[in-house]
Amino acid sequence: MNISKLGLIAGNGRFPFLVLEEALKRDIPVVVAAIREEASPEIEDFASRPQVSFHWLGLGQLGKLIRLFKKEDVRKVVMAGQVKHVQIFSRKGSDSLMPRVILPDLKMARLFLSLPHKNTQSLIGGVIQELEKEGIQFIDSTELLQPLLAEAGVLTRRQPDSSETRDMDYGRPVAREIARLDLGQTIVVKDQAVVAVETMEGTDETIRRASRLVKGGRLTVIKVSRPHQDMRFDVPVVGMDTLQVLQECNVSALSLDAGTTLILDRESFIQEADRQKMTVVAESSPPHD
Repeated sequence: MNISKLGLIAGNGRFPFLVLEEALKRDIPVVVAAIREEASPEIEDFASRPQVSFHWLGLGQLGKLIRLFKKEDVRKVVMAGQVKHVQIFSRKGSDSLMPRVILPDLKMARLFLSLPHKNTQSLIGGVIQELEKEGIQFIDSTELLQPLLAEAGVLTRRQPDSSETRDMDYGRPVAREIARLDLGQTIVVKDQAVVAVETMEGTDETIRRASRLVKGGRLTVIKVSRPHQDMRFDVPVVGMDTLQVLQECNVSALSLDAGTTLILDRESFIQEADRQKMTVVAESSPPHD
């Protein structure tokens, strides 16, 4: 894809850093809109680069975001890095209909109140629609990072044993149904029983909750994409931070969806998984109706 200038909406984690680094390697100027409540402060280190225009924005400043990209003549945008569900939907008060943001502007308030559903997918989808009305196109968030997508097969040296295989075979259809219901994209399984299901707390806290519930014994984590996954946002991502949580919680097997899951710092990720004697398996997603 020909990109003359890229807008980057940066959430948390390593994902936005990798997008920035790859864009600059390709000599693509980048306008960064870093989400103040989510993005790492270290991302501001890129502000000194000659091809980077850097800006901090609050989570609710949709109007400012649109004005920024129009002023900078940005026509293509990538959204990279998670915005935690809890961050979006924490309430100011028990009766508040608005998400907890520092200061929601009028455009964001109108958007949120107009949504038929208040889940994260609806909100981010609404934000995308608002920007696309202004001629700003969201592109596949993995566009610059295709080599980091998991390919089908066992990615580590160790193959899953019979118990882990049974857990994955049992858990994948369950995880895909949970994803279809838009509840979450991760479940934790032990002995062909679901221990924990991801909701608003995110993947890491789901795994930690499963570990507290089981109190010993190996766990299998299954992370899937949504049916007809919109690759412009909320793409499943794992990385070194994920591995640390898996190790802390005695997870011996990790199942991913091939082709739609990003493995950040891929080489280091696989090496560390091998060191932990973990098995990581990427499974091709079944076709959806």
